[in-house]
Amino acid sequence: MLDQAFGALAAVENFLWGYIGMPVIVALGLYLSCKSKFVQLRKFPAIFRNFVTAFSQGESEGGLHPMRAFFASIGGSLGIGNVIAVAVAIQIGGPGTIVWIWMTAIIGSLIKYSEVYIGISRRRTMKDGSYRGGPMYFLQDAFGKKWPVTLFCVLMSIYSVEIYQFGVVTSLSSSALGVDKLTVALVFLSIVMLVEKGGFKRIGLIASILAPCLVFVYVAMSTYVLVANSALLPGVIVDIVHSAFTARAAEGGFIGSTMMLAMSQGVRRGCYSCDIGVGYSSIIHSASETKSAQKQASLLIFEIFMDTFFVCTMSVLLVLVTGTWTHETDQLALVQTALGRYFPHMDLFVPLFLSLLGYGTVTTYFSAGMHTMNFWMPKWGRKIMYVYSTIGFLTFSFVGNDKAMSVMSCVGFSLLVLNALGIWKLRKSVSFDVATSAQTQPVVG
Repeated sequence: MLDQAFGALAAVENFLWGYIGMPVIVALGLYLSCKSKFVQLRKFPAIFRNFVTAFSQGESEGGLHPMRAFFASIGGSLGIGNVIAVAVAIQIGGPGTIVWIWMTAIIGSLIKYSEVYIGISRRRTMKDGSYRGGPMYFLQDAFGKKWPVTLFCVLMSIYSVEIYQFGVVTSLSSSALGVDKLTVALVFLSIVMLVEKGGFKRIGLIASILAPCLVFVYVAMSTYVLVANSALLPGVIVDIVHSAFTARAAEGGFIGSTMMLAMSQGVRRGCYSCDIGVGYSSIIHSASETKSAQKQASLLIFEIFMDTFFVCTMSVLLVLVTGTWTHETDQLALVQTALGRYFPHMDLFVPLFLSLLGYGTVTTYFSAGMHTMNFWMPKWGRKIMYVYSTIGFLTFSFVGNDKAMSVMSCVGFSLLVLNALGIWKLRKSVSFDVATSAQTQPVVG
């Protein structure tokens, strides 16, 4: 019965993303790209300068330092989805899936930029001098009604309990350490709740240490494998481009694909790995002390560049050049198997690496969910969130990672459509002058 229910949910997921989610991302992303004259490509040097200069900005008592906000946000997007989910997408959609992940990142970066820009420009100043913003504030401005705000709060509260990555971390840690799954889940849950109490500042501090180290190690190891297989790279690149626009017959464990399947997998996994349209980045960056919505929002473009063209691409190339994408192996072991051919002790290293990645994502989302619940239900929000997250995390630690992914994907789709409608309604208020020094003062509320 349970398998049948989740089988139906997976079918719904495929329909929603294939016929609604993908067109929404492509249409809105292309519109914003054309309106801005592809600022994400044209002004990338200025975007990189914004990233560099943000480090030198002093920190005030009123808000979150811009770079703390950046690292807290990237801690949420730089997760297991960049390593495992994209590798699994290649198994389903074929090598060409990465092309559509790249395309989603390029045009989707302006959706995320707009989401953060609107969040900062319409945020509120709290009594203690801190700032609050995000879709729960700007959706009411967009629609002039409260129901979209309520719907966002419900969806975000569900989505912020990141059951997929929590389940992956629990499974990997339990297997690597030889400890029963329930014990690992309870310890992990306790750590997540403890860190969340420090808010975005603590999460940003932890992520500013973890994220650069993890990215450097992963990219360095992947580069070594790619150099060792450099003779195969030209063929892999040709295969990627060819299969992105044609059907591909099944090969080994690969189930076969069509162009539409590759596109669908690329768009949905690109959205998931980059968190495009979800809204949590708008919540985090709206808490920053910045006065320039353009400069702060431009950091999201750089974040997606790192996320997609470094980590996701490395994951895909790893499983392609080593051939592990065609093996009938556990989805969680794809990258581990590829690295294990060149480095020792990957049975311990990869679970630790993925656990640290997953920890950052789960904690960041959980904190964003707490902010949402505090806005929606100031009196009971935190207590409800603790109860719901405990049930959700522990249940899906035993249900199965593919089932958890279907739930996250369907809820993520709903958030994407809702936020995309809000961005469309407020599109005229978005400025794409990422090099500007104009000041955007928060609205006092």
